Order: sequence, then C-alpha cells, then structure tokens
Amino acid sequence: MKTLRLLCLAALVLCTARAEEKKTVKVFILAGQSNMEGKAKLALLDYQANQPATRTFFGQFQKDGKWVERDDVFIKFLDRKGPLTAGYGSPNCIGPELQFGWSAGDHFKEPVLIIKTARGGRSLWRDFRPPSAGLPADAALQQMLTDAQKKKPETTLDDIKKPFGASWREMMAEVHPALADPGAIFPALAGHTPELCGFVWFQGWNDMINTDYTAEYAVNMAHFIRDVRKETKSPALPFVIVQMGVDGLNPNGNIKKFKAAQAEAAALPEFKGTVPLVKSDVFWDTEAEAVFKKGWREHIDEWNKVGSDWGYHYLGSAKTLCAIGQASAAALGCGKPPGK
Repeated sequence: MKTLRLLCLAALVLCTARAEEKKTVKVFILAGQSNMEGKAKLALLDYQANQPATRTFFGQFQKDGKWVERDDVFIKFLDRKGPLTAGYGSPNCIGPELQFGWSAGDHFKEPVLIIKTARGGRSLWRDFRPPSAGLPADAALQQMLTDAQKKKPETTLDDIKKPFGASWREMMAEVHPALADPGAIFPALAGHTPELCGFVWFQGWNDMINTDYTAEYAVNMAHFIRDVRKETKSPALPFVIVQMGVDGLNPNGNIKKFKAAQAEAAALPEFKGTVPLVKSDVFWDTEAEAVFKKGWREHIDEWNKVGSDWGYHYLGSAKTLCAIGQASAAALGCGKPPGK
C-alpha cells in the first residue's frame, strides 16, 4: 500500500510538472506608425463610455469610474509595460491595442501578451524597409545625397543609407527579447512558453503621400512579411494588413492607389489564407467627420463628444480605432468582428 501511495504521488508530481511545462502565453505583435500608436484621447473615450448610445461598446473598459486593468492580458509599448488598460496609445490616448487585447483576452484561456512597436512619421520605403528589400537603386540614393548636400554639404552617402531599415531594426530589438523570455518583462508570465499567434500592421500615410513609395509598396510589403516570418521563425505566421481608411469610402485618388497597393500585397498567391486584409474605411467615423468639416474649433463642445484629432489620425475617433482593433483580432480568429 505504501508503495502504491508513493507511485501515485510520483505520478501526480510528474503530471503537475508536465502541466507547468505546457503553460503558454499567446503573443501578438502590433506594429506601424502614428495610427498604430493611437490618437484617440482618453477624455473622449471616458465621455463615450458613459453615454447610453456608446456604453455597450465602451463600458467594459471602466468600472466605478476607473479604467479596468486586465490580469490576463499584458502589453509592452516602447518604454511602457503593464496589464492592458486604457492609455497605451500616444500620451493620454488609446489605439487599436485596447479593443484588440480585450477581444484576444476574452477569446483565449491562456494569458495574452501584446508587443506594440509603433512610431509616427515612418515609411515602409525607408524607415521600416526590411532587409531582403535591399537599398533603393544607386541613382535614387545619389539624388537623395545631392538634395541633402544642398542644405548640409558635409552629408555623406553613408548618412543617406543609415535611416533605411532603422525602424525595422528597432522593432525587432523590441520583439526578440519579449519572445525569448516574457517572464523577464512580466513576472506573472514566468514559466510560460511564448506562442506567436499573429502580427498586425497598421501603417501607410508616409508612403501614400509619395508616388514613388506607393509604387514600391506591394513589393516592400511582401519582403516585410517574409522577413518578419523569417526573423521570428514562424513561416506561416498570420499577418494582418490594416488597409488605409482615411476619408472613409470616398477617398482621393492617391489614397485609392495606395489602398490598391496594400490589397495587391495581401493577395499574393504565396500569402493565400495567411495574410488577411482588414478594411478600415468601413469604420470611418462620419459623425466626427461632419463636426470636423463644419468647424471643430467653432463647435468645440460638440467636437469633444465625437473626435479628438486630425483626419489623417482617423479624427482621433475612439469608435474607429476600437473597431479596427476588434476587426484585426477577428481576422486572426480572436472573436467576432464589430457588429456581429
């Protein structure tokens, strides 16, 4: 009998050890430029979270007048880290990460880690340029050097080359440590094995406003996806491209061309079934747009109830950015898209 008890105890210890070994954390990378940073002000979210018309969508983020902190979803954004809550956008703002994380956290039994790496004013053509894209043609570099030397004669060709891929390198410098040991960043995740589940890319303005950059976007985007998968050793990593939605369903010609370039990258045969395109134009906040167009400064009280930034930042609409976050999570299999 004593031997049987010892065997049972040993089996229990072994099963417990194996269970602990299998603990995982679901990891998502959210990257891009200013709209991934997030420009919807907390003051706007606070107001809308307490209004009958929007409480259903936003009420989950608050309890007793305070922002809820999730104990199962963690986020690292540049020099900030902690449990997911409102405020992980630009200072005193939110971005897509809030609703994305809520959707993922509700979907998984395992904890979720969001690695958010975003910086404003960056292009894929230069700043986020991935390694396999190489440098632009020599003629383009020489022209950039000539233009730069008109303002600063001591500029060298190395100075011109240095910014290419800088944001890519910064992004990977943030991703690799978090994937290697999430417990070193969040003690609550000690002993958890990271499982990279998806990448969300929300970027484009700086490429859209330059016709040469737009022309190369699909090619550079394909290089970017391949290189992210190579760097993270995830050859089939699901990769969401959030298609530009500025100006909603009636954008100007430049935006239309850029949206086509994004769609072209997502539609490449090699990415079939693994690179969904999330259309953000359907989430454009027409209510905020109407106030903005009639003069937000002259109607500041009305404006503060619907928007908080410029058009290129999706009017700082909390509704828009949260919907984009939810749609991106749904595209990765985490919950339902907005309105479903």
